[in-house]
Amino acid sequence: MDCCIFYSPIGEILLASDGEGITGLWFTGQKYDRTGLTDIVWVRPEDSAPLRQAKSWLEEYFSGNEPKIRVKLKPKGTKFQKSVWDELLTIPYGGTRSYGEIAAALDCKSPRAVGAAVGRNPISLLIPCHRAVGGNGSLTGYAGGLERKKFLLELEKSNCLIDK
Repeated sequence: MDCCIFYSPIGEILLASDGEGITGLWFTGQKYDRTGLTDIVWVRPEDSAPLRQAKSWLEEYFSGNEPKIRVKLKPKGTKFQKSVWDELLTIPYGGTRSYGEIAAALDCKSPRAVGAAVGRNPISLLIPCHRAVGGNGSLTGYAGGLERKKFLLELEKSNCLIDK
């Protein structure tokens, strides 16, 4: 597993790749940090195409732009978790969707089950779990911490307003 650290405005980010795609993106110290990582090989991002792409995506994102770079994602999880993560990918930059709305889109009766799957997302930011919010729009749960979630949503919202 190829890994590198990316330094963001809201803390260190660990990126992991299997050589074909990104398998993990975690803020250092977050809940479920490095879940499932074994046999870590520290590399320079430029030595791995997936890590290089993810680093470019993060640089564009944190510079205040909606990234146009496509990064191959290879998250590991259950069929249900993957369906939730795929649904997260449909939430547009600068937007949010409630756990209930995500559950309804998946024909799932349990927003809590959706919330649990969102919380286990192994590729934060690239799979935008920070865009999942409570039914009343409240910021609930984020493995990277609510302050980071608030920062990310404000970053996207402020940049969407600039584009209009």
